[in-house]
Amino acid sequence: MIQYLHYIKRIPAGCESLAYIGRRLGGRKNAIPTRLGAVAAAGLRFDAKPPIVVDMIVSASYRTDIPALYGDWFMGRLAAGFARVASPYGGSPYRVSLRPGEVDGFVFWTRNIGPLAARLDDVAAVAPFVVQFTVTGYPRALEPGVIDRGAAVDQIRALAGRWGPHAAVWRCDPVVLTSLTPVAWHRRNFARLAAALAGSVDEVVVSFAQIYAKTRRNLDIAARRHGFSWRDPADEEKRALLRDLAEIAGQCGMRLTICSQPDYAGDGVMPARCVDAGRLSAVAGREVRARVKGNRPGCLCHESRDIGAYDTCPQGCAYCYAVSSRDRAKRFLAGHDPAAESLGSTPA
Repeated sequence: MIQYLHYIKRIPAGCESLAYIGRRLGGRKNAIPTRLGAVAAAGLRFDAKPPIVVDMIVSASYRTDIPALYGDWFMGRLAAGFARVASPYGGSPYRVSLRPGEVDGFVFWTRNIGPLAARLDDVAAVAPFVVQFTVTGYPRALEPGVIDRGAAVDQIRALAGRWGPHAAVWRCDPVVLTSLTPVAWHRRNFARLAAALAGSVDEVVVSFAQIYAKTRRNLDIAARRHGFSWRDPADEEKRALLRDLAEIAGQCGMRLTICSQPDYAGDGVMPARCVDAGRLSAVAGREVRARVKGNRPGCLCHESRDIGAYDTCPQGCAYCYAVSSRDRAKRFLAGHDPAAESLGSTPA
């Protein structure tokens, strides 16, 4: 048993018990071998070659903007060595280790790395990281609470200068067609941003807005308030725009990938892998292994554990699927306890 445990790098989240090891070794729910003899009696054997272990990547977070809004909380959890996560799909909260050797990489999702930038050395001391950095250049009617695109571009350049060309991925998504941002506007805006980021990133991720119920509601509210209209374009119009964006990206030394919408891949557009063990490996200078386990149909991401929470980002993007009410998110941020074990903890 001791020899076998030596080869077990970690136990998957939610399985932190000897019963899990017992099932792995003996196949019986309550049979937990405690001696090598018991293992042999169970018909098991030890091989000289250790079993393949899936590395664990921590996502922070596609549910909210942790670097921009909850950096103090994240660094507190990093110091504590774990975070608790309230599952958005029900069930008991679970614990995600943030200890060196037990987390193999971080993927940050943000529109503003500034509040966390000075502490990235502390993050890198635990595990390598990649920043999925969203810069769209949309008007304030669509994105009232994000930083200026010039400041965002400067942050990405700084990331590349300090951490190398693989550390940041530019996200220009979602693509939203409105009377303020028609197709011609997207071409011009994308070309301007791509030129500004040339040499700092090697990939730009796009996708078209997924019109979930809360997305439709939020877009409709913003459209009435600011006097614009929006639409979900036909597939051929989407593909034509993607071809143009892919050509622009290529001219700026980037590949264009599309997130979780594989039907639009082709003609220079590749499927995206936003949680990418390969990119983390390039940053770390060593192999980071992970199995493909997407978060939704069409997603090619490697397996990760997300430590964020929905309805906690008050930046107010009109197309956002992660926030049902900006006012509710503002109240959460105002009452947030940076010392809480879980970001989803209800403010007192």
